[in-house]
Amino acid sequence: MGRLANMNRPAAVEIAYECMRFLITHNPTNATLNKFTEELKKFHVNTLVRVCDATYDKAPVEKEGIHVVDWPFDDGAPPPTQIVDDWLKLLNTKFREEPGCCIAVHCVAGLGRKRRGAFNSKQLLYLEKYRPKMRLRFKDTNGHNCCVQ
Repeated sequence: MGRLANMNRPAAVEIAYECMRFLITHNPTNATLNKFTEELKKFHVNTLVRVCDATYDKAPVEKEGIHVVDWPFDDGAPPPTQIVDDWLKLLNTKFREEPGCCIAVHCVAGLGRKRRGAFNSKQLLYLEKYRPKMRLRFKDTNGHNCCVQ
């Protein structure tokens, strides 16, 4: 039964933009944590951002050298301003200090990665009204400029 349940989990999705890499993944359980951590290592993830309440022990992940950040907010809602600010600071720090690194993110179910209609009206309205607060500039491992707003 456990094996069948794992087969239904959508695969992680890697997103690369300029010199930044992100891994959007599912929310593991303590039972699937070893396999989850191996997947993070395969993508060279050095930071994992949990945007939901913790459902598993982060110690085994951190033991593998992956920093876990907890920024929970309501599922299906846009992120609060403070989390957006913290996210931009994280990107600025990580991609400057460790060019080419990968940051993983997951919510409760990670459903928005693959299915049609995954964004709800609150999230779409947030994206439509979003205006850049700051511009992040840094160089990738080849000396090319990267920028995030």
